[in-house]
Amino acid sequence: MSSIFSKIVAGEIPSYKILEDDDHLAFLDIQPLSRGHVLVIPKREEDYIFRLGTQEYTSLWSFAQRVAIAIDKAVPCKRVGVAVIGLEVPHAHIHLVPINNVQDINFAAPKLSFSTEQMETTANEIRQALS
Repeated sequence: MSSIFSKIVAGEIPSYKILEDDDHLAFLDIQPLSRGHVLVIPKREEDYIFRLGTQEYTSLWSFAQRVAIAIDKAVPCKRVGVAVIGLEVPHAHIHLVPINNVQDINFAAPKLSFSTEQMETTANEIRQALS
């Protein structure tokens, strides 16, 4: 059975795409910890990030770095925090979370909700920062 992320890759479920290439996709988390919280995934479905091949693993992190640099430019924050938990969706993914303190990356905290317009604006700001 395809993960929700594979359905996003296939275009079956809409997303707020940030960056995409042949092997990776970055999109806004719809249950973010902060404004600009992005998920970075390999397009190939693999449940556990450490089961990715070495090239695929390093390529994913390089792609994530490009996105994190753009988030840092577009969203006011002290850092872009990184987390790989991998329990909530059976598809390898990296969380990139704009943070100002360590409590901002607490996955037990209530998730935020933004309007469609706010999500689109945030996605556009991050995409523009990629240039």
